[in-house]
Amino acid sequence: MSERDFIREYLSFVKVEKGLSRNSIQSYGNDLSKLSSWTRKNQLDPIGLTRQDLREWMIDLGRTNLSVNSKRRLISVLRGFYKFLMIDGHIKENPAELLDVPQKGSYLPRFLNQAEVDELFLQPDTSTEIGLRDRAILELMYSSGLRVSEAVTIKIKDIDLDAGIVTTTGKGSKTRRVPVGSSAVEWLKSYLALRQKKENIEISNLFVTPGGRSLTRQTIFVFIKEYAKKAGLEDVSPHTLRHSFATHLVQNRADIRSVQQMLGHADISTTQIYTHMTDAHLRKAYDTFHPRSKS
Repeated sequence: MSERDFIREYLSFVKVEKGLSRNSIQSYGNDLSKLSSWTRKNQLDPIGLTRQDLREWMIDLGRTNLSVNSKRRLISVLRGFYKFLMIDGHIKENPAELLDVPQKGSYLPRFLNQAEVDELFLQPDTSTEIGLRDRAILELMYSSGLRVSEAVTIKIKDIDLDAGIVTTTGKGSKTRRVPVGSSAVEWLKSYLALRQKKENIEISNLFVTPGGRSLTRQTIFVFIKEYAKKAGLEDVSPHTLRHSFATHLVQNRADIRSVQQMLGHADISTTQIYTHMTDAHLRKAYDTFHPRSKS
């Protein structure tokens, strides 16, 4: 059996056993493909790798400025892959089991303040079909904290504008219902009124191209970067809107459990980073403006 067959079998296994989303499966496959490419380059057998081999691979990856979180994910994927090979009797021990896992740093995700959000949202030319669609996407993603993968797959039936609720399916195929703010509702109504006039749209996706095809995550990523550049903002991505959504809720004293539910986080500890972000924001404001903040 070739290395590609092993990888294919493992991806099928985690899809069934863990119920992972298509995007997660794709990420697993990408990580294992990187390992496969490295072993071919170095004329190594991926099934016969030692812990030292994997360490050398991680060192090589480190030269590409891989983030700590990415390294942690890679090690997790490696451990799962080689555990699967052990269970199937292809290897006797897991070479990834004792790999050193990088510690999480104090990195806080980027978020926009309210003035920056407003400036970003002014960039689409809403007199055009694409601009109106893009403004509706921006409004919904910020209003409801959607992931970009959720925004591109949402259906018309998933949005109840009268109730101000959107139903979305996130990681692990988990469905959640999230409120939609009044501003987003108004922009969505304007977009839908235009969309319904078009006769060439056969798909049920809420957001589509002018030709009536599904949007891709890359499409949204690119136009957000372009609008951010026009607004004079740096380091803005689709996920920045999700971070901004959560941070602004916590800053305004939203219950952390409610924020967890709206974000679709399985673990409350994932959501608590926004508490830390708010604490850091308050600390900075205190140190800047309070007359007795410094000795």
